[in-house]
Amino acid sequence: MNSAKQYILIVVVIILGGAIYFINSTSVQRGGSDETVTVAPRVPSASNSTTASPPTEAAKDTTSRTFLSAEAKSKRYELAKEITTPDGFINTPSTSSGQATPITIGELVGKKVVLIDFWTYSCINCQRTTPYLNTWYEKYKDKGLVIIGVHTPEFEFEKDYTNVKTAVEKFGIKFPVVLDNDYSTWTAYKNQYWPRKYLIDIDGYVVYNHIGEGGYEETEKKIQEALSERMAVLGEDGTITQSLTKDTSAQNEAKSPETYFGSARNNQQASLLFPRDSWNIQPEFAENNSTGASIVYTYTAKDVFFVAKADTETIVEVLRDGNPLGSEAGSDIVKTPDGKTVLKIKEARLYKIIEGEKSETHKLELKIQKPGLKAFTFTFG
Repeated sequence: MNSAKQYILIVVVIILGGAIYFINSTSVQRGGSDETVTVAPRVPSASNSTTASPPTEAAKDTTSRTFLSAEAKSKRYELAKEITTPDGFINTPSTSSGQATPITIGELVGKKVVLIDFWTYSCINCQRTTPYLNTWYEKYKDKGLVIIGVHTPEFEFEKDYTNVKTAVEKFGIKFPVVLDNDYSTWTAYKNQYWPRKYLIDIDGYVVYNHIGEGGYEETEKKIQEALSERMAVLGEDGTITQSLTKDTSAQNEAKSPETYFGSARNNQQASLLFPRDSWNIQPEFAENNSTGASIVYTYTAKDVFFVAKADTETIVEVLRDGNPLGSEAGSDIVKTPDGKTVLKIKEARLYKIIEGEKSETHKLELKIQKPGLKAFTFTFG
């Protein structure tokens, strides 16, 4: 091989390597680490609580007849997995140096009941679940319940600690949140959904899990059962008598699927983006390079949500069937004095465009006033 061919080969290898690096660096990594740690089950003893008195013989007998033994649980349930390679903590006590204190599942086994919630802040299904989690936390935190929000990002911008902390504050979340940027804890639980809840009893077993929205009454009943068992095991006085949170979750009426703008999960951008406009298509998003670029999409749903961001505030005019929005305008829509309905997009998050009364088919058009908007996905409800 002559020197010219060698040089060309080297250049090609460098270009390919650079392309692979770029793709990997701009897309969310979903592999997770190989580190999976199963928590140790509770070891029965006279007392596992520093404040409660040891259970009486009568209490022990009642517990054995009412709840499954550790041996029976080991045959029916899996032990919980530990939080793995966390990337940050929110709402945990601060150390003297101001750093957030880590939280682990293992330290809670034998003391608390733990509800793990896998979520990500731009997910509308997660946002609609959060009020229930907040309610349960306030009702049961003094009864032995610990909720841990495991924030596993769908998009790269959701790895940013400041973005997650801002969302936690916006949604009024008071329970601990763990950043799971490398999907390691997600992978340990073999999870595939946002949101998903796993309930871990006092012995460290996952006794219940629920995928998606809904099932709130059922989930709360399971929480109460686990807390009742905890009280019996630890010999604590009292009962769990709180009334169940009313389930007001609406059924998803959308027929349109979640639609991504990035090349990693969509090759149909031509159906959304006008060919006359200039767009830079990245694995996770599409960014407009031209003034007045448009996104047009015919949807069938009640609600429409848009995940987007921009480096500087960008005005986006929103039309439905060629007209400004009326009573169906979402909470992020601003009505201007000249009668237009617009979005003001800057921070990376989910924007609520349409919040209708029933599922209908309409043509949605977004007119972007200047270059630089990054469009990630449409979701529907």
